[in-house]
Amino acid sequence: MKAAHDGVGHRARLRQKLAESGGAALHDHELIEYLLALAIPRRDTKPLAKALLREFGGIGGLMAADWQAIARVPGMGDTSIAAIKIVQATALRMLRNEVAEKPVLASWQALLDYLRADMAFLPVERVRVLHLNSRNMLIRDEHMGDGSVDQAAIYTREVIRRAIDLGSAALILVHNHPTWVLSPPLIPVNSRTFP
Repeated sequence: MKAAHDGVGHRARLRQKLAESGGAALHDHELIEYLLALAIPRRDTKPLAKALLREFGGIGGLMAADWQAIARVPGMGDTSIAAIKIVQATALRMLRNEVAEKPVLASWQALLDYLRADMAFLPVERVRVLHLNSRNMLIRDEHMGDGSVDQAAIYTREVIRRAIDLGSAALILVHNHPTWVLSPPLIPVNSRTFP
């Protein structure tokens, strides 16, 4: 009969590596492994960490995955899923704070970093509207809806109504491309329609 793995020595080495060299010294699977070890004590979490990264295509995909998708991975329970989702929420909040503290146009890279962290790894298109005040400061970031793998619908009247309600001076509409196809499909033009 195989003895239960306590991982104490391995976890201590990961903790020491983290303390001495910072998170950049750890591989992606080691970051997830250590996070899971905090949520699942007295269990070897390395195979689970590797399985999660494989299932979701990397750390970004794992962080962006929804609760139900992560729950389908054998070995994942509510506590370990919550640990992953709290890391995602913390990272997004840190990035959002960078955007909220300065005019958007002066912190364009911070805005792109925030949006990429939140939307780049989603399996469906997401549309959001960023509402700005007269000083180009972010006053509201609103998720307008999710669509399918290649489209998402929004309604102009809803966007405008909300902008009026918030007193927005400017808007930025944003959406992602899960398929990484960045150009619209070619649509043949009928000469009878457009002379």
